[in-house]
Amino acid sequence: MGLHYSFLSKKDMKQLDALKEAYGGAAEISKTIEKMRTYEQRKKLAGEKGFGNMLQEAGAYARKLAKVEDFIDQKKIVFDKPGVATTQVSGFQGAPITLRCLERLAADGDTLAPAEFISVMALTEDYVLNGELLTTLAISENIMEAKMFCNTNLVGTPLSDAAYARLEKISGEKFDTWVPAPGMRALILKNMGTAFGNLGGVEVANNNHLVYIDGITRAAVNTGANFFLNPSWSTIVAACYYARDIKNLKFKISMLLSTQNAIQFRMLLNIMQEYLSDEGTTPIYEINLGNGQSPEMFIQCSQELAESGIPNVSLAAHLRINPDLGLKDFDWTANAHKVLASGTDITIKYESDGTSRPLDTMEAYFLPKEDRLSKAEQIGDVLYYKCLRCSNDAKDVMGHGHKAIFADISYRAK
Repeated sequence: MGLHYSFLSKKDMKQLDALKEAYGGAAEISKTIEKMRTYEQRKKLAGEKGFGNMLQEAGAYARKLAKVEDFIDQKKIVFDKPGVATTQVSGFQGAPITLRCLERLAADGDTLAPAEFISVMALTEDYVLNGELLTTLAISENIMEAKMFCNTNLVGTPLSDAAYARLEKISGEKFDTWVPAPGMRALILKNMGTAFGNLGGVEVANNNHLVYIDGITRAAVNTGANFFLNPSWSTIVAACYYARDIKNLKFKISMLLSTQNAIQFRMLLNIMQEYLSDEGTTPIYEINLGNGQSPEMFIQCSQELAESGIPNVSLAAHLRINPDLGLKDFDWTANAHKVLASGTDITIKYESDGTSRPLDTMEAYFLPKEDRLSKAEQIGDVLYYKCLRCSNDAKDVMGHGHKAIFADISYRAK
């Protein structure tokens, strides 16, 4: 039957097409991302911005990281069961924090680096253009060889007057903003009154999805970032349409979207199906199912995803969460083992190591730049303990005969 009502109007699609063309079009965006993902390019630009020493330190630390094969040989692991666990840790809040975590991993010599990194950092023009994001990606993706690094675009992030003027000219929209500082504008968030602002971009009123898409594209072409968190229904629709022909631009759907059951999951499947690429693929790389899901519901969603025929989409679950993100002492570890025992793949995500240590909070994700940098060592230690918990849990998974996936740096070169 198809949709009764299209997700996007002709006007919506025209605006998104115009925004993409303003960045040179799909082919040019894709080409620029690839160029900006090479270590040579990132190293050159990071050096020019004053971050060269960080990359040198990171390279030295990376050579000391533990290897999966040593653990497999030591414990005589045999992978004889279906169901694969991909490791994922959140909290890579910029270059100094990422470097501190790497330093701790190197000193430890036993913890395996996760496959996927998540950062809940506002994509300010300063962060995107001053070299820190680019350096963070170089450490994470080029040196530590993370398989994916996910950035978060918060729609309430203050941007320059010039950025808003450009977007308004391209789209023909007038955004409802306020002035946080001279020469800056930020969207007025009418519904979100929490200490954490818009909680990663949940409030996308009116046509604010254009602010989201513009922000991720700016980061992509300037740093090579190619994977972005997406917690809003309207921005997911916009992303699926916008990036259907940009093959190296991917999105992770946040658990904040509340995909707690199969009915909500099917809503996502319909959105993805509506805007598949010519090859039948979707820009959605990963869906973080909500914390309220039972293992049986996770398995059902996985089965329905397989039945949809949409390829290359993974499903994630939080195993541990920040104490201010949900239920106290939340622990989904036993449920993850049930999922794996059914032969179902799962991405195991760590927002916390489960100990409620200082700075292991959502609030730490939203610290002002000065506070974040002054506390980089402590936050980097928190990140290390998340990686430690993730590594130990994944080793337990392997001990049960299931394969676990880590960053490429965690494997011996072939």
